[in-house]
Amino acid sequence: MKTNKFLFAIALTVISFFYVNHAQAQSKSNLQEAKKAIAASNSIYFSSYVKNDANIFADRYADDCIIMAPNSKSYYGRKGAIEFFTQSYPHGPRNGKFTTTAVYGDGKEYVTEQGEMQIMDEKGKVFDEGKYLILWKKTPAGWKMFRDSFGSYRPAK
Repeated sequence: MKTNKFLFAIALTVISFFYVNHAQAQSKSNLQEAKKAIAASNSIYFSSYVKNDANIFADRYADDCIIMAPNSKSYYGRKGAIEFFTQSYPHGPRNGKFTTTAVYGDGKEYVTEQGEMQIMDEKGKVFDEGKYLILWKKTPAGWKMFRDSFGSYRPAK
């Protein structure tokens, strides 16, 4: 009887070990997929300003997104993303760069990206720098920005 319990305990331990390893591998794979999608989206983001195309910009966001810009109201959904773009474009952004410093989460439904940004004018000169936190959501259309919050390193006026 003790032998059966011992064998059962060993079998259960082995099964648990493989299950945990599989779950960890799956989580790591999901996170890698999210990181690749974020990098791809970030590489497209500023082309919206280069081309003055609000649709490229809005396509980076989930349909139920919120853009929480500093010193401003929040912008909701695709309509809000387009409104944010059309209000920010005249103030000079024409290109930029995101540098992701960390991505948190398991990559199943949501991940959080932390990073730094540079925003350039039409001559390629950096006119603002800052930091951001973005909550990404996995949608049927892929990974999209769900909550976007950012701020400048420059002192408020």
